[in-house]
Amino acid sequence: MTTRVNGFASGAAVVFAALALAACSSPPARFYTLSPADAALATRTAPANPPFLIEVPSVGVPEQVAKNQLVVQKNAAQVDVLELERWASPPADEIRRALSDDLAAQLGTIDVVNSAYPAGVPVYRVSVNVQRFESWPAKRAAIDAVWSVRAVGTQVVMTCRTSVAEPVGDGYDALVAGHRRALDAIATQAAAGVRALAARRGGPAATASGGKSAAPLVPCPANPTSGDAAGATGKAGT
Repeated sequence: MTTRVNGFASGAAVVFAALALAACSSPPARFYTLSPADAALATRTAPANPPFLIEVPSVGVPEQVAKNQLVVQKNAAQVDVLELERWASPPADEIRRALSDDLAAQLGTIDVVNSAYPAGVPVYRVSVNVQRFESWPAKRAAIDAVWSVRAVGTQVVMTCRTSVAEPVGDGYDALVAGHRRALDAIATQAAAGVRALAARRGGPAATASGGKSAAPLVPCPANPTSGDAAGATGKAGT
């Protein structure tokens, strides 16, 4: 009887050791970020007292991709959730930070969301709602986003929609880089929207007046040239 028990214990130890070894040999997860590589440099070179500031609040994303794992398309009706390919932070935060860095760099200003700022300095709030965020490995990275620019303290707002599809090569690094380029195209259009509103600031409709003044017609920026298909549609209003 003693021999049988000892044999069982020895076999169990071997099984547990094998399981532990298998766990140790599991491939590590890889983490990706959408932040532009030169974001830190852009922050260091921003002027100390820019003529206007921006706010980039939290970004909305589709629920199906609002998870740390990369979600990739198998076909039009099926997706794969990749346990070992992960975002460094939740996708909504990755997108917001990438857009904030891009906008600040392109406009030479500072994102002051959740921060105090001096009175009298114009502030433009750039709000973004991502309606489609598709990852097609070795094919394309596609983003549809509705974005708006509002001059804080006024009734003037520009609302536009941008669709971008960037071709990508093999590998998840290439896929993430494609999404980064797509976000850069969206940021470029939103930056043009900020400039358009800033150019009109000071007119009768660019001041707060209880919502009675009609907002000037501020068309959405021209279509970007990057990607397979990109465009912006929309209008400005109160």
